[in-house]
Amino acid sequence: MVYGAPVDITPDNLARITARLMALRSEHRALDAAIAALPANLEDDLELKRLKRRKLQLRDCIAQLENLLIPDEPA
Repeated sequence: MVYGAPVDITPDNLARITARLMALRSEHRALDAAIAALPANLEDDLELKRLKRRKLQLRDCIAQLENLLIPDEPA
């Protein structure tokens, strides 16, 4: 699937997009828990930065997929 390309929302595409959204949201929630579980006095914050960067990437992917599900409105 190419993001930004026009997509025909067929039932098959809708099912794939919905499944991908659920997987991304699940991973996003898991990262929330992982970030919260890190010790507050973490000496090397490289792991925290890596987790937060991945969380932002997931948020962007989720937003792109959600935009595919919003029908275009005529101007």
